[in-house]
Amino acid sequence: MKKLIAFFSIIALVTISLSVNVYAQEGDTVQAQTADTAVVQEDVAVEVADVVADEPEATKTFHEVLKEKFIEGGPGFMGIVLLALIFGLAISIERILYLSMASVNTKKLLKNIESALDSGGVNEAKEVVRDTRGPVASIFSEGLNRYDDGMGEVEKAIVTYGSVVTGRLESGVSWISLFISIAPMLGFMGTVIGMIQAFDDIAAAGDISPTVVADGIKVALLTTVFGLIVAIILQIFYNFIISKIESLVNDMEDSSIAFIDLLAKHAKK
Repeated sequence: MKKLIAFFSIIALVTISLSVNVYAQEGDTVQAQTADTAVVQEDVAVEVADVVADEPEATKTFHEVLKEKFIEGGPGFMGIVLLALIFGLAISIERILYLSMASVNTKKLLKNIESALDSGGVNEAKEVVRDTRGPVASIFSEGLNRYDDGMGEVEKAIVTYGSVVTGRLESGVSWISLFISIAPMLGFMGTVIGMIQAFDDIAAAGDISPTVVADGIKVALLTTVFGLIVAIILQIFYNFIISKIESLVNDMEDSSIAFIDLLAKHAKK
């Protein structure tokens, strides 16, 4: 009986030892597989990182670049330059709309006035100019109102009121010229301040390396660039407005001469 118990005990010990060895081998196999998986994952991550690094960066839009450079230039002077652009554009757009509405077909207007003078006289001609918009019609109206006082008074009224109308056409143009002048001046002021900042950084660091002075020089250049851009934009609008005013003034002068001739012919009848 004791031999049988000893035999079963030996078998149990051998079975347990074999099981432990099998589990140990399986554990080593799993760890090895886990280590291999980790290495593969690391290789994949490295490859993905390399692919991402090789891919080109997404291109920024014009508005994003402009916003980034505006912030880098500093909100102080850049904000003032932006206000100059906004006010200059507002005045320019208002002048362009006003001058566009002031334009009129003077040849057609003169023909209508001539027909009105032949058919109904001065009173009917007054109705024609009263129903017509624009500064030319206003000048003609002033001349017709002085018709009974003689042609001399008609000419004086046309010349006097013509100068008033010309002043109205040129109203606000001087402000555009001011913003054209002040925008690059603000940019140059920002340039000076940026250079002062660069020298302060050099004095504080005791070094003249590019990294020390980069920020100050960047502010200096950006403010100058934005100031010049604003001046160029407003200058284009300014020249367009001036050419429009000159065209209207020349048209008023030519049509006023023709209008006086019509009234003189009608007075002789």
